[in-house]
Amino acid sequence: MILLLAISCGKFRKIEKSPDWRVKYEAGLNYYAKKDYYRASVLFEQILPIVRGLPEGEKVQFYLAYCQFYDKLYLLASEQFKTFYETYGRSSLAEEARYMYAFSLYESSPNANLDQTSSIDAMAAMQEFLNRYPSSKFRDKAVEIIVSTQEKLERKGFENARQYHKMRQYKAAIVALNNFKNNFPDSKFLEEAYFLVIDAEYALAQQSIISKQGERYKAVIEYYQEFLDKYPESKFLREAEKQYADSLEKMNSLKKTNL
Repeated sequence: MILLLAISCGKFRKIEKSPDWRVKYEAGLNYYAKKDYYRASVLFEQILPIVRGLPEGEKVQFYLAYCQFYDKLYLLASEQFKTFYETYGRSSLAEEARYMYAFSLYESSPNANLDQTSSIDAMAAMQEFLNRYPSSKFRDKAVEIIVSTQEKLERKGFENARQYHKMRQYKAAIVALNNFKNNFPDSKFLEEAYFLVIDAEYALAQQSIISKQGERYKAVIEYYQEFLDKYPESKFLREAEKQYADSLEKMNSLKKTNL
């Protein structure tokens, strides 16, 4: 095995040092066919400036992008696919390159608890792809990716808002949760978001100075009524009812005190 590896490495070094770009081109295609994407990409990168503008240039650019994708260098791959469709816009491979550009961005996106900038970029790119190629053979996969990314962004938005609530930063929680409700009106987290707004407003009212308590208990009541209309059988309803009843009682007490 060591001997074979040494022979293989020696052969590759010899090809790499060859002054003939055609030798590197054919070897790169051969390595690509054998799924040796690292060596293929090394050779393709070397000859890319030479073959750009030649018939071989299109294939080299396209395969180089796939080499980086298969080696899980997704951001590099996305840039290569983008360069391809911008350079070879009339190519029969341009549609696939646009899809792979968006898909590479999607693959580079992190878990839901991390920054989701690349997820937003991926979703926008995939939507742009669908707008350009509505009947594409990649359509179903593109839709699936958009839905998956949307769910990831929903989870990220909800977890951020809920984190304020856990940290007892109730003012920030109310703002973040209401923003979440507006941004994701069909989210599976919406029911809990509605309840957490009530819970945060109730906690805030209890902590407030007397002059602020009236408007905040009133807000609890209004949020509860909206919640009840939307989720009359919610698993959070019993707890929300307690906070609603107590808010009514506190408001009546405040009115008597003011009298």
